[in-house]
Formats: sequence, structure tokens, C-alpha cells
Amino acid sequence: MRTWLVKQWCEPEGMEWAEVEMPVPGPGQVRVRNHAAALNFFDILQIQGKYQVKPPFPFTPGAEISGEIDAVGEGVAGCQTGDRVLGFPGGAGFAEATILDADKVFRIPAGMDWAQAAAMPIVYQTSYFALKDRAELKAGQWLLVHAGASGVGMSAIQLGRAFGARVIATAGSAEKLEFARRQGAEFLLDYNDPAWVDRVKEITGGRGADVIYDPVGGDVFDLSSKCIAAGGRLLVIGFAAGRIPTIAINRILLKNMSVVGVFWGGHVKAHPGYTAETQSALEKLWDEGKIKPEVSSVWPLQELPQAMKALSERQVLGKAVLLIP
Repeated sequence: MRTWLVKQWCEPEGMEWAEVEMPVPGPGQVRVRNHAAALNFFDILQIQGKYQVKPPFPFTPGAEISGEIDAVGEGVAGCQTGDRVLGFPGGAGFAEATILDADKVFRIPAGMDWAQAAAMPIVYQTSYFALKDRAELKAGQWLLVHAGASGVGMSAIQLGRAFGARVIATAGSAEKLEFARRQGAEFLLDYNDPAWVDRVKEITGGRGADVIYDPVGGDVFDLSSKCIAAGGRLLVIGFAAGRIPTIAINRILLKNMSVVGVFWGGHVKAHPGYTAETQSALEKLWDEGKIKPEVSSVWPLQELPQAMKALSERQVLGKAVLLIP
């Protein structure tokens, strides 16, 4: 089968498009013939050696896939060949086939296509964990979502609305703000203009945002601490801006605010049943029409470096997906 290999830390064009033997599932595993694989910003960081998880060389990146089970290992129950599934491989997704633990695949909800299924797993799980479990977002509260046109931003806006929050979204262009509006954001702000901080205060009647969802870091994080409500929760999702920010402790004290880490992968490792519970809740929201992954960019698998370049240059709205014949 064909796969992408990373043999040393590199830029996307440094990966190798290689022919390897078809992997065989071991006990408790299944093999999925992939039809789609979704990109995440951390995929780029991982091949550059800048991500907190550093697999041994050579490795294949890719953490979200959808496809059909075509082989089942010993001792697997609840899965069979031919099942249409989405999965959390934790790597090895940018390939024609991927081995996964059987408890890391879930049947694709009715009406969801391959690209949407690949675009769903991590971003919606992350945002559900962030908003429901870490922030305890309540109906009627103000939610500020940064990078509202990104994959995680898209999922956070949709889930915020599903939970009954009033959503303000930021992004860096008119096109991206329009995308955030389509996801359900009620108010739209360009974070290239520092005045967005004052606009958040105006929109919320001087209160500030109860929950701030920040996958950007850098200056956006710094300014967020100036427009958060008393008792608010500032969610640390990631650092797409490239700079890991710091905060003066006295600001946390004076605002009675919480700076809350959101590391979904670490939580799942400590709570193995969490993924299945959350996936069930997300499937219900899909069935009710409250969430819908939007895929704006589609590439063939062999053009992964070009897709990564587009993602790194902020050209993608929602999710970018590789299709695999």
C-alpha cells in the first residue's frame, strides 16, 4: 500500500511518499481501508518536531480517518469487515490503510459522507471536552471563540450554540468571518484590529465573555484576559500563533478568572471510556442537526504536502480532507 513517511524532522515537502507492506491487525485491532483522512494543525507541528508527541522514526502522521473495516484481529467484538467507520488512529492516518485498536473506531452516523466523517473525530471531541467538561458552559452565557474559521473554531461555535450559549467569533478576514457566521456565531470580530477587546465588552453589556476558547495563543491570549467576565474561564486549546503566552497572576486574582488547560488526548488516556461516551453525545447532536462538519478543501492523498502548506498558510476554512480512492 502507499503511505506518507517521516524519516526525520522536516517541512511537509520533506516527507516521503512510499510503498510499504499492507499491515496486519493484531489481537484487539482492526484494519481500515481509508476513504478519507483529515488534517489538523498539529500534524504540521509533529512532522517538524515541534509537537509534544514525538513518535519514533519512521512514522506516518494523520489522526482522523474514515473508511471501511477490511480485516479484524483476534478477540475483536462489535466490529466486522464492511463496517463504515470513523476512527482515532493516533497517527498513521495518511495512508491507504490504517491499523487501529477496535475501541478507537465508531460507526459513521447516518447521512454523513466520508469527508465529513474524517473531519469529525478530534475537533468535535476536543471542543466538547473543552466546553462541556472543562468550562461547564451554561445556556445563556457568552462564549468567545477565537479562530472561528478553523476546524476547532467551527466545532466550538456549533457546540456552543447547541449548548445554548451566545457566541462571539473572531477571525482574520471577511471571508473567514462569514464562515464563522454560517456556523452560528451571532457577533463577528476581526482580531487583527485590537479594538475587538472593547467590542466584546460592548456586546456583553460590559460583562465580558464568560468562556473564551483560544486555539491561537500569542497576542490573542494576552488581550483575551482583558475582556473576560469576572469568574470567567479562559480555555487554552493551542498556540497556532506560534508564541506560547504568559499571564500576570494578579490579573487572575482580581478577575476571579480561571485559566483552564484543554488537553483532550491526555484526558482520554486517563479515562479510556471518554471517547465512546462523547461520540455517542456527538452523534445525537448530528442526528438533531445541531452540528455539521464543513469541509472546504479536498485533496488526493498523494498531495498531502500541498494540503499541509495551504493549512499552514491559513487558507483553509473549517477542515481540509484527503480523499483516498
